[in-house]
Order: sequence, then C-alpha cells, then structure tokens
Amino acid sequence: MSNITAINKNQVAFTPIVLTIAGSDSGGGAGIQADIKVMSATGSYACSVITAITAQNTLGVSAIFPIPLEHVEKQLDAVFTDLNIVAVKVGMLADDDIIKIVAAKIKQYQPAFLVVDPVMVATSGDLLIQESAISTLKAELLPLADIITPNLPEGAALIGSEIPSSEADMINMITGLRQLGAKAVLLKGGHLEQDENSNDLLIFPEDVHHLTAKRINTRNTHGTGCTLSSAIASYLAQGHDLLRAVQLGKQYISQAIAHADELEIGKGHGPVNHFFSGHANVC
Repeated sequence: MSNITAINKNQVAFTPIVLTIAGSDSGGGAGIQADIKVMSATGSYACSVITAITAQNTLGVSAIFPIPLEHVEKQLDAVFTDLNIVAVKVGMLADDDIIKIVAAKIKQYQPAFLVVDPVMVATSGDLLIQESAISTLKAELLPLADIITPNLPEGAALIGSEIPSSEADMINMITGLRQLGAKAVLLKGGHLEQDENSNDLLIFPEDVHHLTAKRINTRNTHGTGCTLSSAIASYLAQGHDLLRAVQLGKQYISQAIAHADELEIGKGHGPVNHFFSGHANVC
C-alpha cells in the first residue's frame, strides 16, 4: 500500500511559471540553457520556446539556424494554452518575422509580466540579430515590456547614440531610452570596465534608481545578460514588485559572477555559476 497521501488540489502551493523565448546555446552558458538554470535556481518553474539554434561554445558563435516561424508559433500556442505563465522573458529574436510573431502572441495571451533582453551582440562580439530587425523590435515588442535590459552597446543601438564611456554618458541616454515605450529600462553599466563598481540605471518614467555592485575580475562572464533578465522575470513571477525584482536579480547575478571561477568550462569566456552556494537564499 502506498504511503503517499493524496493532496487536495486547493492545498497545492502556487507555482510561479516563467517562459523563456530565446535561442539555444549549445555550450550551455547563455540563451535557453542559462535561462532555465536561472529560473530553476531562483525558485520558479521554467518553460521554453526556442527561436534559433546556435552552434556556440565559450570561444564564440559559428552558426545560427533560425527555427521555422510556424514551429515558433506552435510552441507559443502550446505553452500558453496549457500553462499558467505569469512572466515571460524574451531573449534572442534574430529577424523581423519572428519578432512580429512573438509580439502578436504576447498581445493575444497577455502574461502579467514581460521582460525583454534586447540581445544583439554576444560577449564574443558576434552579431546575433539582423540590423533591419532592430526597428521592428522597437516598434512591435519593446512598448509591450514591463522592463527592457540593454547593456551599453545595445542601449546605444536602440536610440542611435554613441556607446557610453562614462556614467555621465549613461545619464544622457535616459530621455532616449524612455521614449522606447517600455514601462522601465535597466541600463547595465558592465561595459565600463575602468570603473571600480558595476553600476546600472533603473529608469522609470518619473525617476531613476542607481544600482551598484563590486566589479569582479573574471573572464567568465558568458551569459550575464540572459542570467540577469531571467532572474528578474523569475522574481516578478513570485510576486515581487519591479524595483525589488531588479534588486534581487542584481544580487543574484553579482553572486553568480563572483563564483564563476569555481567552474572550469571551455577555453574562452566561461559561464557564470548559476548554482553558486546559497543561490536559493538571495533576498
């Protein structure tokens, strides 16, 4: 006789479900693979829609195979019609058509939260999006987002400015970034490598919050953008407000970077450590 006690459905705890819509990284450090690790490590249930398959490792991207549009659409319908998806994180969308499909499905199913990481350039410098798709991204998807999380080159590309070389330059981007239409923008200052700290600007329509963390001296930073945006989506799904979700996400990525050198992965830019000691206790 089984010792398992039947659980009344009304007693089952709420499960925060987060969908990642992104490309596959065969090396496991970024994209879908990183997103699922992050969402799991931070206490949410991850589901996925794969938009492209990359041939990728810690040394770079050697090929990108876009998933046929019809299959992307079928994946989206499959997860949205069955799972109670609370938050969505969008990563790599390589061309105009796939951006339009994702935007249409977001409008159709209306998840509570949308986090968009406007992935354009890999850590290795490889271009991951067609240049013509940037305008489609701005017109179709970014205005739907609760928050977008560009790094400095991505933020500059979105508003047509020079890449910032100082925090003062970042501040000068605020007006242009607000005009993209998202409810909030997290402009990440990690590329200002001359600074002692890694400072980000969390930009709301009426105010700006400065977030800071000690800069970690490591080459193992592959997948940092995917990791941070996925953590924010996970914390939003768990009921945190946007400011707190970003603060928790910043704490999580800082620790994942700080523990990155505990891993020995590949010959190039290795990944951050998603399951660092204490990963479930970020608060």
